[in-house]
Amino acid sequence: MATHKILVIDDSKVIRQRVKEMLPAGNFEVLEAKDGLEGLQLIQQEHPNLIMLDFLLPKMSGWEVYQQIQTQPHLQAIPLLVMSGRKEEVTEKISEPFERFAFIEKPFEKKELIESIKEAMRIASSVKPTLSPPPAAAAPAAAVAGASAAEIQALEQKVATLQGEVDQLKKQLGQLVTFIKQKLR
Repeated sequence: MATHKILVIDDSKVIRQRVKEMLPAGNFEVLEAKDGLEGLQLIQQEHPNLIMLDFLLPKMSGWEVYQQIQTQPHLQAIPLLVMSGRKEEVTEKISEPFERFAFIEKPFEKKELIESIKEAMRIASSVKPTLSPPPAAAAPAAAVAGASAAEIQALEQKVATLQGEVDQLKKQLGQLVTFIKQKLR
């Protein structure tokens, strides 16, 4: 009987099947989701021991699934292995070094997969779940005295999302300026 549940969220049936084949027989129950929305639902229902998350997914992107995981401390405790065929897709949203998950570039071999799973478990065991941003980014107490905890949490999540989008736009602007400078030479 399987002792560990691994959720593989990837729109590629080939990747999901390869992961199943690479894991030691009998030790793992591999759950599959073909898009981010289905994956998030399975995370909530099945409480897997490990999540393997593709970054580019239909319906809800891996980035959006990651953001949802980060809003709930009980989900932050689950080891997370992010997968992508292009690492730059991930680093555009989340800068290195990755502190909350392990990363594996597709395609991968069995040895790389096993090492990445071990890394994801090591990271998860050392990360303290958080709900709010660091104290310097917290809202002043006087401004939120009348707000409920849920409203505050929702606003903090929106601020974090907006900050991520601002950082992405800054990066894109820098790339555009570099491109224009190269064309002017």
